Amino acid sequence: MKEHDESAFPLSGGGLVADVYGMTLRDWFAGQALMGYLADSNVTGAVVKIAAAAYVMADALLAERAK
Repeated sequence: MKEHDESAFPLSGGGLVADVYGMTLRDWFAGQALMGYLADSNVTGAVVKIAAAAYVMADALLAERAK
């Protein structure tokens, strides 16, 4: 499993397949970063660019976590 595919909220036991665990840790980090960006009333720009920036932040968090 790739690090960015890790489940944000893994379940233990139950014999469930990883595909049913929901969002990935990367998606969770991106969502948290997006909330931070949008909480700043000074942030402007295209929604697509803001979303992309959230994933850049998520990838940086995952890289730092892997150290």
